[in-house]
Amino acid sequence: MKQNLGNQNVVVVGAGLGGLSAAISLATEGFRVQLLDKNDKVGGKLNIMTQAGFTFDLGPSILTMPHVFEALFERAGKRMADYVAIEKVEPHWRNFFEDGTVVDLCEDPDNQRRELDKLGPQVYQEFQRFMAYSQELTRETEAGYFAKGLDGFWELLKFYGPLRSLKFDVFRTMDQGVRRFVSDPKLADILNYFIKYVGSSPYDAPALMNLMPYIQYGYGLWYVKGGMYGLAKAMERLALELGVTIRLNAEAAEIERQNGRATGVRLADGELLQADIVVSNMEVIPAMQKLLNSTPAELKKMQRFEPTCSGLVLHLGVDRIYPQLAHHNFFYSADSRAHFDAVFHSHRLSEDPTIYLVAPCKTDPEQAPAGCEIIKILPHIPHLDPDKPLTAEDYWALRERVLLKLERMGLTDLRKHIVTEEYWTPLDIQARYYSNRGSIYGVVADRNKNLASKRRNAAASWPICILSAAASIRAAACRW
Repeated sequence: MKQNLGNQNVVVVGAGLGGLSAAISLATEGFRVQLLDKNDKVGGKLNIMTQAGFTFDLGPSILTMPHVFEALFERAGKRMADYVAIEKVEPHWRNFFEDGTVVDLCEDPDNQRRELDKLGPQVYQEFQRFMAYSQELTRETEAGYFAKGLDGFWELLKFYGPLRSLKFDVFRTMDQGVRRFVSDPKLADILNYFIKYVGSSPYDAPALMNLMPYIQYGYGLWYVKGGMYGLAKAMERLALELGVTIRLNAEAAEIERQNGRATGVRLADGELLQADIVVSNMEVIPAMQKLLNSTPAELKKMQRFEPTCSGLVLHLGVDRIYPQLAHHNFFYSADSRAHFDAVFHSHRLSEDPTIYLVAPCKTDPEQAPAGCEIIKILPHIPHLDPDKPLTAEDYWALRERVLLKLERMGLTDLRKHIVTEEYWTPLDIQARYYSNRGSIYGVVADRNKNLASKRRNAAASWPICILSAAASIRAAACRW
């Protein structure tokens, strides 16, 4: 079989983790594969920058479900551990509240009980009941979505049947699912914020999203030794060993077609790469706009696949250590619903955002000079909205609000200790990665708009595969 497949040329557009995975899988099966990316390195949003002695992972900072990547290497007859080393992060993350409460999420049950006892004597029992519910959602999902690769609503309904489908808690939002079991408002905020994995709102997303806590606790939270970008480099090395041709600084401009079939990819410089199969790792709507020249009518059908939130991304190198931080940290809004409503309904910058903060030097001190550390800050903000445009001054004002909030909540004089800074707005994210309106996570999970489904991975009848952020939970292994 592989000898026959070796006569077929595949062009993969986009060398992010999805594109690298596709290239590796196809090469393993014997296809001749070319992998393209418009940027100067592989990894897509998993990117890296060195500045003033600091090494910044510019994109994803959380690795879960490492077995997804291990299986990719095993499929090629290799061991992932020979290419890249990973280690568990403990605690999973630290949660900071305005009243001074600090609570860790921990893998060890005894430690978790001690942490949740800070919130009240009944909270750990509530957490256990919630986790049993999360486990049931995960097991049901594994049977169809994970094991069978089922994506569409109707094929999932056919597989599970109407009665079994009710086990997905289909009539509730994520937040309503949490509050079935949890009365403590701080624990509810913590569990709701697992929605960060898919860049959506717990007040709009379906309750099915409550499987994410069990996935994290079941598979662990991991860090790639030497920096998260090491995972992209490991996959690049494997792809090259399998004979994949990788072309960087090679921007795809159009997927060429004849008689309804893909025949190749036209580059921005005019070069045509002949192909029997084309795989696009661009997000679906930008791929339709930029590569397929889709009509307005075709694009209108995609309106329900609204983009996720974006983010204001700050990478700070600071000349001191903040010992109160863990590797992963959340600083919560005093009113979480108001924060999510601002981002997802009003499309404005939250006055009091919940802030995700990564301090990777807690696990890997060599990422910064001695006595220094890296502070990565990511509040979720609206994607670009032409009807409600935000200015550079708006984004800069949010930066100031975020830094003031962190200083108020314990990071004393943070602004005075900044040595170097990389600052991105949604405009930067859109320009660098061609993400849809500057979104970070692909398609929003919204029970009313799309039932949290993604665009199917086939484009009409053409031999074109579009790898959307669709890989969400199944390949949701590397996240901001």
